[in-house]
Amino acid sequence: MAIKQISASALKARIQDEPQPFLLDVREPNEFHYASIKNSVLIPLNQIPHRLDELDPQQEIVVICHHGVRSRQACMYLVNSGFKNVTNLAGGIDAWSCDCDTSVPRY
Repeated sequence: MAIKQISASALKARIQDEPQPFLLDVREPNEFHYASIKNSVLIPLNQIPHRLDELDPQQEIVVICHHGVRSRQACMYLVNSGFKNVTNLAGGIDAWSCDCDTSVPRY
């Protein structure tokens, strides 16, 4: 299944526009508290099946993890659950830190 990808720099430009996409971070709480993108919402990957009702299937959702692997899994799950506008942040929070916001710690 082909999952849409967005680069960190393209996401930075995209979140300047309205309406903003919903930024879904699927890492673990300790990772999220160490490094995250402003206005992102934490729902760890293993909790997504139980928390789908917190997400709007019509909203644009960009999924974030450390390097893009867990977020791709989450994207596949969401698409299979009927979500239409789901995109994976290629390279994850690490790419965001390198390419967009060096104040976000790398790990």
